[in-house]
Amino acid sequence: MQFYKPTLEQIEPTFGSSVLVRKFEESKPNKDPFWHFHPEIELVYVKGGNGKRHIGNHISYYQDGDLMLIGSNLPHYGFTDRLTGNESETIIQMKEDFPGPTFLSLPEIQPIKQLIETAKLGIVFKNETKNRIGSRIESLVEKPPFERLIEVIQILKELSEVKDYYLLNSEAVSIEAKAVDQQRVNLIYDYVRDNFKKSIALEEIAKEAAMTVPAFCRYFKKISNKTFTHFVNEHRVVHASKLLSEGNLNITDICYACGFNNISHFNRQFKEVTGKSPSEYRKEIKRVVR
Repeated sequence: MQFYKPTLEQIEPTFGSSVLVRKFEESKPNKDPFWHFHPEIELVYVKGGNGKRHIGNHISYYQDGDLMLIGSNLPHYGFTDRLTGNESETIIQMKEDFPGPTFLSLPEIQPIKQLIETAKLGIVFKNETKNRIGSRIESLVEKPPFERLIEVIQILKELSEVKDYYLLNSEAVSIEAKAVDQQRVNLIYDYVRDNFKKSIALEEIAKEAAMTVPAFCRYFKKISNKTFTHFVNEHRVVHASKLLSEGNLNITDICYACGFNNISHFNRQFKEVTGKSPSEYRKEIKRVVR
């Protein structure tokens, strides 16, 4: 079975976390499904509703929700839209070695390593496991980063032990990013890393990527699920958090050192990304150090 080439989706975990957790509900639906892939593994819990699975070369329908584990670079469509009728969709995405490069070599983690390898075929878990694990997956949205990490590992461990599942593909359907796509993504990310301390106009970055501004905006939103402006501000906030933890500069100086042009905008963006104001973040760091 042949399908047109999937799009590389760029995934960035939220600030201070190695795991990206997103929950979509009727008031905040998932974007339109599209054929895509990414190096990260993906655990998807759909609560209720009926929809289509298109994972690798496999197409089927689910009823009354679903729980799926999708391996690295396994192409797939999104699983819900406005017609699915589900209550919510929760997605967990992380690199295979998300707790660290030696994680999968630990003897205690071998069952999880095998699960991650098997997931390259696409795994669907049946009702007993779906119902038992689903609510725990939803609760990850509210957990702080450390507790979320521990719970994700625990969930993967339990999924590695269950028997009520089936595989969607008889052989792996893995797609690596085309060299030109990966080069373009790397170029954009490297350019932001080198230039985030100054204003980066859309015309400037689009020219670097050899694209028109409208084409670049569509491309970046599709691969990253965020606007370019939001991405640059996230990069600035991460640098600001480093400067705040070092404690040498006052907050106003940090604002301008990170590329923000006024303190109120800096405060808003910092709180949007981290959940805290810069001063609250610095106080928390000091308490931890003490």
